[in-house]
Amino acid sequence: MPEALAALPVRLDGLGVAITGAASGIGRVIADTFRAAGARPFIGDIDQAALEQSGHAGMRADAARPAEMEAFIDAALSSLGRLDVLVNNAGIAGPTAPIEEVSEAALEQVLAIDLKAMFHCARRAAPALRAQGGGSIINLSSAAGRFGFALRSPYVAAKWGVVGLTKTLSIELGPAKIRVNAILPGAVAGERIERVIAAKAKAGGISIAEQRERQLAATSLRSFVAAQDIANLALYLASPFGAAISGQAIAVDADLQYMI
Repeated sequence: MPEALAALPVRLDGLGVAITGAASGIGRVIADTFRAAGARPFIGDIDQAALEQSGHAGMRADAARPAEMEAFIDAALSSLGRLDVLVNNAGIAGPTAPIEEVSEAALEQVLAIDLKAMFHCARRAAPALRAQGGGSIINLSSAAGRFGFALRSPYVAAKWGVVGLTKTLSIELGPAKIRVNAILPGAVAGERIERVIAAKAKAGGISIAEQRERQLAATSLRSFVAAQDIANLALYLASPFGAAISGQAIAVDADLQYMI
C-alpha cells in the first residue's frame, strides 16, 4: 500500500462501496483509497482481466447495458450485505470530430456509458440507500461539464447531463439523508489524456507536444491532475467530513480557466 494511503486521516470502516469502471485508471485508485480507509469496495468493469488483477471483489459489467448495471448493484448488495456509497465512475472519451462527422452510434454509445449508466445505477441503488438510513452517491462528470469543448459534442453533452442528474437527485433523495455530488476532474495524468491529446493534435493539425502545452497553459497551476486527487475528494464526500455537502459539482482541475 502506498505510504500516502496508509496515512489517510479518514476512516470508513465497514462501509459498503460500489464503484463502476474501477478495474483501472481513476476508478481503481478510488477503490484502493476507499479500501485503505477501511471501506469494502465492490467494483464493476468491462475488462475481466483487469478485474481479476485488481485485488478487489467485483464483477464484469458493461456500462452500455442497463440490465448489467442494475445487476452490478444487486451483486454489490449481495456481496457486501449493505450499500453506503455508490461511485458512478465508468465513462469513455468518445469521438474527437466535428459534429457533422459524429455518427448516431457514437453519440448513443457515449450517452449510454457516460450518463445513462449513472441513472440506472442510482435508480437501483436508491432503495438500498434509503433502507440503510442514508448514504452518498458520487458521480464523475468532467471539466467538460462546465465548459464548452470543441470537437467533443457527445462527451460534453453527457457530462453536462451528469451535473443536471446530480442536482436533481440531491433534491429528490436528500430527505432520505442521501447526499449526491459530482466531481469534475480536469485533465488527469495517464494514458487516457494522452490519447485525447493525440486525437486533438491530429484534428487540429499540430504536434502532440504543442497540444499538451496548450492544455497545460489553460490551468493556473500549469499541471494535470493526479488520479489520487480525485480519489481523495470522493473519500471526503463519502465521509462524515462531507455530511453537509450535497447537490454540488466540484472541480478538481488545477484551476482550469478554459477548454481547448
